[in-house]
Amino acid sequence: QDAEVIRTRDPQRLAQCDVVVDVGGEYDPARHRYDHHQRSFTQSMRCLRPDKPWSTKLSSAGLIYCHFGAQILSSLLGLPEDGPVVTTLYDKVPGRRGETRWGHSPPAAASDQRRPQLYENFVEEIDAVDNGIAQRDGEPRYAITTTLSARVSHLNPRWNDAEQDTEVG
Repeated sequence: QDAEVIRTRDPQRLAQCDVVVDVGGEYDPARHRYDHHQRSFTQSMRCLRPDKPWSTKLSSAGLIYCHFGAQILSSLLGLPEDGPVVTTLYDKVPGRRGETRWGHSPPAAASDQRRPQLYENFVEEIDAVDNGIAQRDGEPRYAITTTLSARVSHLNPRWNDAEQDTEVG
């Protein structure tokens, strides 16, 4: 809150910053440095939080989500960080009637019918694209959900939903 945002690559200015994101060539959460632009950087959500299933290499967006996602949600919602709403939003939310991230029946390997959304259906795409990871090599590696058409479709009822009122829900 009330933070000043500075856009620079000047190491002397970066050294004076409390938090540095996506520049500086350093990942050090103890010093609040969140850059993924080093040859040695290979961190994924699963590496940093072994209880999470995602293995896509993190971008700075994923690093911030990993370290601060629950805290940010808590602050925005005015709810406890460890409460059921924030935990559900951070980790998993049921999909629409069995829908998965692929929009149809899951591949055989995907047995979880619940849809982890804020990471898997938003941040993971940013991580993958920023790191140059192809979406497919056989099975989809990540979902592309942030297209304009995808965003609009989430606002509309499905063609076969009993409730067709676009103002509901």
